[in-house]
Amino acid sequence: MNSKVIRLILAGIALYAVFVFMVIAFYPDKPENMDWKDREEYNRVQITKLKLGSTREEVLALLGTPDITEAKQQGATVIQVMFFRTQHVRADGLTTQDECTPLLFENDKLIAWGEGAYSSYQNS
Repeated sequence: MNSKVIRLILAGIALYAVFVFMVIAFYPDKPENMDWKDREEYNRVQITKLKLGSTREEVLALLGTPDITEAKQQGATVIQVMFFRTQHVRADGLTTQDECTPLLFENDKLIAWGEGAYSSYQNS
C-alpha cells in the first residue's frame, strides 16, 4: 500500500512539473498581460536594450502597445512619438505622459527617446 501511495505522489509531482513547463514554454509573458508595476519595470529594462535605427515594428514587438501615441506629417516625413509607462507619479488610475518615456520615430525608424525626444517632437 505504501508503494502505491508513493507512486501516486510521484506521478502527481511529475504531472505538476509538466504543467509548469508547458505554461512557461507556451504562454509568453506579454507586456499587455502584466499589471502596471510589472509593466513599468519591464518597459524600463527593455528600453535600455533599444538601439537607434530600430524599426517601429521591432520596438512594438519588444515593448507591446504604447500607452499614449502622437504623430504628425511634415512633407514626406512622418514623425511619431510613442509613450511607454516607466514610472509611477500619481495613484489616479490613469497613465499620463509624465509617467512615461517617449520614443521618437521618423519614417518608422527610432531616432531618440527620453524627455529630449518629446521636446524635439514638439518643436519640429
